[in-house]
Amino acid sequence: MQNWAANLKYSSARIERPRTLAELAGTVAGEPRVRALGSRHSFSDVADTTGVHVQLDLLDDDRPPLTIDPATGVASVRAGLRYGEVAVDLHAQGRGLAAMASLPHISVAGAVATGTHGSGDGTRSLAGDVVGLELMTASGDVLTLRRGDADFPGSVVALGALGVVTRVELATVPTFDVRQDVFTGLPWDALFDNLDAVMGSAYSVSVFTSWFEPDVRLVWCKSRVDDGVGAAPALPVELGAAPATRPMHPLPDVSAVACTEQGGVPGPWFDRLPHFRLDFTPSLGAELQSEYLLPRTAGPDAVRAVRALGDRLGPLLLTSEIRTIAGDDLWLSTTPEDSLAFHFTWRQDWPAVRAALPALEAALLPLGARPHWGKLFTVPVADLPGLYPRFGDFAALAGRLDPAGKFRGGYVAALLGG
Repeated sequence: MQNWAANLKYSSARIERPRTLAELAGTVAGEPRVRALGSRHSFSDVADTTGVHVQLDLLDDDRPPLTIDPATGVASVRAGLRYGEVAVDLHAQGRGLAAMASLPHISVAGAVATGTHGSGDGTRSLAGDVVGLELMTASGDVLTLRRGDADFPGSVVALGALGVVTRVELATVPTFDVRQDVFTGLPWDALFDNLDAVMGSAYSVSVFTSWFEPDVRLVWCKSRVDDGVGAAPALPVELGAAPATRPMHPLPDVSAVACTEQGGVPGPWFDRLPHFRLDFTPSLGAELQSEYLLPRTAGPDAVRAVRALGDRLGPLLLTSEIRTIAGDDLWLSTTPEDSLAFHFTWRQDWPAVRAALPALEAALLPLGARPHWGKLFTVPVADLPGLYPRFGDFAALAGRLDPAGKFRGGYVAALLGG
């Protein structure tokens, strides 16, 4: 069994797809090593185990897949659902999510556990909108945690180390429309000198480049359309970017047929905030990914530092993306403050990428970078705890909920021991 990109073969003996909580409890309580597996979109072995993998896409907990509390708007969803499926159901009931990742194909629990995010100055990571979760612990019992509980901030971005999340509660907003406008040819100096203006020019902004091109290739601006009024993105015209004349894909010379609609045509939030449509195979598949998240204040220096490495990085890249994320209070979050994310989609040549990553990390880590938990990096595992002030609290929580280390495998075993 392998992950989505086929760069990783899992070590598990078998995979179970329980249909009931009783079946899941039997597997969790009866096996010495267990790990939950989502949509397999992690590029690292953060979800690996030598024991049994459980996948929750068939799990029925005797409650509807999605329910909404009419008083609070909080949505309770099955953890194994994909975000795209949740989004369609939410929209049909008049609700929305403040943010979506670039792919709607990822599972709710897996995306939350690794700190996956979209983009927007005012939007947090997907985990930042979690207000509660249900967790099956090592004994097979279900533990409910909600915002306000002492252990809650350590239980959301938890890398699967505390147990198997069976249900997630998400804060929602009234449904809304978004238009997507794409710009090309932004001069590098304009980005260096006006980074905040570019990234704040719409509700959600993504900048795409390969770092060695003469100009920034694409700026994707996703703007809210409220009360039927379609506000154009505020990307200043004097910066020199031009509106795209056709639909664009994040990768050069790739058809945009799989991308969500562009050209300023308003549509539901769930069909514009992601880059890709739910009913298409996402991206290319044959790729590798890395991502580093930095304090927003380090953004201009970080852009210049990566641009200086463009000649080395560019030939290895399919594309690279810059995004913004608002901060949250979760212990293992890669965005504990307003942040800028540098995402790298590499050609599937791990030896060459691995050789290039130390130079990239040497440029970004002194600026406060944290690597994305589910992607590829070469930062020594012994250095990771020092990047998280509450890591000791998280390790103690994992030890308390899983004293035998049942849920430790792959990278999590290296991180926590056991």
